[in-house]
Amino acid sequence: MRVVADWTFLTNHGQVLICVTRQPDITLRRIAECVGITERAAHRIVCDLVDDGYLTRSRVGRRNVYKVHADAPMRHPLGRKHQVGDLLKVLVDDVDEPAGRTGARSKSA
Repeated sequence: MRVVADWTFLTNHGQVLICVTRQPDITLRRIAECVGITERAAHRIVCDLVDDGYLTRSRVGRRNVYKVHADAPMRHPLGRKHQVGDLLKVLVDDVDEPAGRTGARSKSA
């Protein structure tokens, strides 16, 4: 019997970006559930993504709403010629091509 390795092709940071792209007003609790991490880890990852310019966080009422900056470059040297939006377009069914490549939006937004 073959043992399945406990790894994935995308980091937790990438998975959080997918969650936020699909639902810009997603809660940290829901991000944590989707990715399979703690809320604290989800918060830390969202902070990393905001600090490094991949997300913008704003308040609408009592909730955070996130904007993905699809024009941000991939971090690893192998992907530097690509933007985050290039990856999200492949992985998220409902990502529109943003005008001027300024950010990813879901069709429901």
